[in-house]
Amino acid sequence: MRTAAVALLAVFALVSPAAPLRAQDDKDPARKLKRPALELRVNPRYGFSPLNAYFVAELKGGDDLEQLYCPEVEWEWGDGGKSVEEADCDPWTPNSTIERRFSNHHLYPFAGLYLVKVTLRKTGKTLTTQSVQVTVRAGLGDVSPDPGN
Repeated sequence: MRTAAVALLAVFALVSPAAPLRAQDDKDPARKLKRPALELRVNPRYGFSPLNAYFVAELKGGDDLEQLYCPEVEWEWGDGGKSVEEADCDPWTPNSTIERRFSNHHLYPFAGLYLVKVTLRKTGKTLTTQSVQVTVRAGLGDVSPDPGN
């Protein structure tokens, strides 16, 4: 009887939660997923008109979440103009990776302070948004008011 009890305790120790824990891998459903942060950069941030600015929106850190897979990207240029990009993606699978880098450029022909906003959407729902300011000073031949004055 005593041998049977010891054997039973040994089996219980092998399957009990008190057994040593193994490291969680990326596929563990119990692991809490982290949402990436959206960062927006512009080059140049300051310049003279006409200014051709290059924008990069990048998802930094976090996990490849299904909700961020294949988003619509809307750029609001701060001058009344908008651009919308829709990707053509394969259906989501557990091995899919999200696009993390989106870029675009925009020409500012006149001086002004422009608040540029990028928004990632999926099925009409806003997922994340970020903005950056661009300062354009009056260049040669630009008679618009200079925002620096």
